[in-house]
Amino acid sequence: MGEALAQEHLQKNGYEILETNWHCGHNEVDIIAKKDDTLVFVEVKTRKTSAFGEPQLFVTKEKQRSYIFMANNYVQRYNRNEEVRFDIIA
Repeated sequence: MGEALAQEHLQKNGYEILETNWHCGHNEVDIIAKKDDTLVFVEVKTRKTSAFGEPQLFVTKEKQRSYIFMANNYVQRYNRNEEVRFDIIA
């Protein structure tokens, strides 16, 4: 449900959704979107409660490295030349 809400939010704000649940090996990008000349790799974190901390705090250094690897792979595989940005929707 969180990913569907995130996609809706992005689309309402002028983003084009290029991919959802895009896999690169064993890793996955929740949403790849484009706005203007920027590719946006989005990690969606949904929690019922913040009792254990805010959702975005669970994006670890390992997850960040994974997203960088996947973004590089995506850009090379599809010969993209836009700027790249990483977002968290929590």
